[in-house]
Amino acid sequence: MALLCVVVSGVILTAVILITLFILRLFGILRRGCEYKPGKKGSVSVLVVAGSGGHTTEIIRLMGSLSQSYSPRHYVIADTDKMSEEKIRTFEAEREKSSSPSQFTIHRIPRSREVRQSWSSSVLSSLGALITSVPLVFRLQPDVVLCNGPGTCVPLCAAGLLLGILGLKRVLIVYVESICRVETLSLSGKILYYFSDYFFVQWTPLKDKYPNAIFLGRLV
Repeated sequence: MALLCVVVSGVILTAVILITLFILRLFGILRRGCEYKPGKKGSVSVLVVAGSGGHTTEIIRLMGSLSQSYSPRHYVIADTDKMSEEKIRTFEAEREKSSSPSQFTIHRIPRSREVRQSWSSSVLSSLGALITSVPLVFRLQPDVVLCNGPGTCVPLCAAGLLLGILGLKRVLIVYVESICRVETLSLSGKILYYFSDYFFVQWTPLKDKYPNAIFLGRLV
């Protein structure tokens, strides 16, 4: 019995130490985020999270304002999204007409949470999305993750943070809250507000509520 108590205590102590180191490492990465400037030596690889409907329209408008230095562009959409891929391919085709050949890829992951899905079942679906996101992000190793609110962005951002925690690569998290959010953040925004390197809002009421957010007016 005494031996069992010693073993259990050792396991708990080890877990506490590992969790503490994990938190400290995460805090250090977030604190130094603004010091990291990707693209100093060339192009910037960007992972773009596209949600269905308005989220995709807004993220494409954001991408249209970026230079060709943001290349390659890796778009990630939910596996149940039937419209975003066509919008992305149309955007990239138009972009290619006015500049050099587009370098982009499209990837699909499970959706974290469907509309009207219960919170209890969304835990399992979010876990499935995270399991798919980690190997994808580790393989692509983007410099920046750009997102604007769809639930799919949370596991992808978590995978990007994990790259930095493990010391494999520093990934900037750039979050732009949807123009539709005037007074309250989306659920994704409420989560990623604390983990994003740059968190943009497009309305002054949100800036007043979230002082660490960046307000530059309307972006899309």
